[in-house]
Amino acid sequence: MKKVAVIGATGFVGTQVVKELTNRGYEVEAIVRDASKVQKNEKVTAKSVDVNNVEDLAESLKGNDAVISAFNAGWTNPDLYNDFLNGSQNIEKAVENSGVKRFITVGGAGSLFIDGNQLVDSPDFPAEYKAGATAARDYLNKIKENKTLDWTFFSPAIEMHQGTAGIRTGKYRTALENPVFDENGRSILSVEDVAVALVDELEQNNHIRERFTAAY
Repeated sequence: MKKVAVIGATGFVGTQVVKELTNRGYEVEAIVRDASKVQKNEKVTAKSVDVNNVEDLAESLKGNDAVISAFNAGWTNPDLYNDFLNGSQNIEKAVENSGVKRFITVGGAGSLFIDGNQLVDSPDFPAEYKAGATAARDYLNKIKENKTLDWTFFSPAIEMHQGTAGIRTGKYRTALENPVFDENGRSILSVEDVAVALVDELEQNNHIRERFTAAY
């Protein structure tokens, strides 16, 4: 595998995924709203594509060995639920139509379970994140029906920061349906190590057609 398309390559997660991929020697095709915002070099090319234009997106994805989607419809978007769900489904269709089989998509932690209940349904779940988290949960249920792609759905830790002082440790623990907690009862992972977990999954294929999560 040599070339990977990253959707949402200039976002919080996408930026780190591009960095991790290029550091491991991959060529990256950055799929973004505005290609002028991508720092291009000999390993990174960029295309401006609307993810809801399935035909254009599929054409842009052709020739890649895999697709990693860090698509985000914008946390302040007043129609975040619909825009995230529709965008995610259109990305999935475009990947199918492109002929690329391997697809990794980043969702939220809200669909993880504690004591049999999903976090997003908790009364303590932050209101400002509820629409996006609900959309990610509903999209997880939809992608589970896909029998064509070798898909993986990644749920980050409950706390995902721009580094724990910007640290990339390369170490994390994984689980499937429940958050990973540390000895202090926190589920936390830097965005740098989120990128490590995603590229490790790309290389190791440990979670084909299932969801997983990771934290320290």
